[in-house]
Amino acid sequence: MHIFIRGAVARFPEFRFTHPVDWTIGEGENWAVVGPNGAGKSLLTDLLRGRIVLREGETGTDAPDTPLYKAVRSISFRDIYSLADCREGYSQQRWNASDAEQSPTAGSLLSKFPAEKIVRYAGVLGIEDLLDKRLVTLSSGELRKFLITRTLLEEPRVLILDNPFIGLDAASRGVLDRTMERLSRSGVQIVLVVSDPVEIPEWTDRVLPVRALTCLPPVSRREFLSDAALLAELFPERYGTPYVPDLPEKEDRASEPYDEAIRMEAVRVRYGGRTILDGVDWTVRRGEKWALLGDNGSGKSTLLSLVCGDNPQAYANRLTLFGRRRGTGESIWEIKRRIGYLSPDVHTYYMKDIPCLQVAASGFFDSVGLYDKCTSRQRDLAARWLDAFGAGHLAGRSFVRISYGEQRLVLLARTLVKDPELLILDEPLHGLDAGKKERVRRIVETFCARPGKTLIYVTHYPGEIPACVTRCKRLEKRG
Repeated sequence: MHIFIRGAVARFPEFRFTHPVDWTIGEGENWAVVGPNGAGKSLLTDLLRGRIVLREGETGTDAPDTPLYKAVRSISFRDIYSLADCREGYSQQRWNASDAEQSPTAGSLLSKFPAEKIVRYAGVLGIEDLLDKRLVTLSSGELRKFLITRTLLEEPRVLILDNPFIGLDAASRGVLDRTMERLSRSGVQIVLVVSDPVEIPEWTDRVLPVRALTCLPPVSRREFLSDAALLAELFPERYGTPYVPDLPEKEDRASEPYDEAIRMEAVRVRYGGRTILDGVDWTVRRGEKWALLGDNGSGKSTLLSLVCGDNPQAYANRLTLFGRRRGTGESIWEIKRRIGYLSPDVHTYYMKDIPCLQVAASGFFDSVGLYDKCTSRQRDLAARWLDAFGAGHLAGRSFVRISYGEQRLVLLARTLVKDPELLILDEPLHGLDAGKKERVRRIVETFCARPGKTLIYVTHYPGEIPACVTRCKRLEKRG
């Protein structure tokens, strides 16, 4: 089957490329669409799926009995929003046992498919144990594996995977890669949308580079990876001139002295009959830099929810933050004021149709949205942090109308804007292009060089861990 875009020009200007789009996916071809954040990769795949109304041109297939909407299926991070039924209180609801009981199970969302088919495809990515779990309790990586499984059950002719590897542990990434290769051999054509050249699999036939809403000439995988000039053009901060951070000045404020940012003793967290954490001991001293590692579902997000004040079970455990035992009169907002926190959960429930500058400034108040008036200094600091992350040009744009990677940069600015004492970054490089990953690493290292800064860094990619990290905590998946 051939899938084509011919002379396509979107009806509405906000969806247009710089030139009419022409792209043909030939019979049996597997493609990678590669480019920096905000280049137009997801916009291009929306064109391919026929989701954008055209002023000129056409999209379709060469099979008259197979319309585009039946032939092509897509998976992206955006699909998690509807799965999670995210609201402003999603983070708190996730850790509340009574609210979790109202959430559907993963298996119930697959009920339209035959049972034997569900068992077969669930085994592909090893999610059999997730089917009986409430959707709201699943980690970001587990949600992604569920989405992929659900889409495979529909048996599409062409499968678009938008940054499929983010949020997955090493074992799951390997399984997914092998699964995609096996699918391609069985007749399913794969279109991968990636922001980092290292994620282009060997079985990919063609690469379509995209930059600044412009589709560049297609090339083979080998040609793309060997073209140093093209790589430097697309990702200058990785393959061209390295970024040198110029961060806003640190805040001068008094705080109560403490030696330990975090102390956990025999921490235990259960939901119904499921034990997530059991007997966890962990002490993080002021100024230490830690990596928190573990497979999908090992409890990393749950552990961090105890620290950040979102999990009610924090009060039933022996937990001390900044030298004070939880439950001794401190408020959640006192805790949050000292912590900068970014995670896939934060990204999931922070979908506000407000300017990006307001999103960044909301970090001063730890709110989802901006409900307090900022001072001129706060607005200036928010703008400067956006600039530091290469997102200054997004200040006036709506947060929900920019790409996922661009949203990530804005949320990173939100995380650092208040100069936190404790910085918790849970998979901060999700969806970022190769250049922006390098920029963020350098910013984190520069920020953490300031006196007294404590870091907890969560990732499934050991190569992404900042050089300043010297200690490691690993959680093992239970059951």
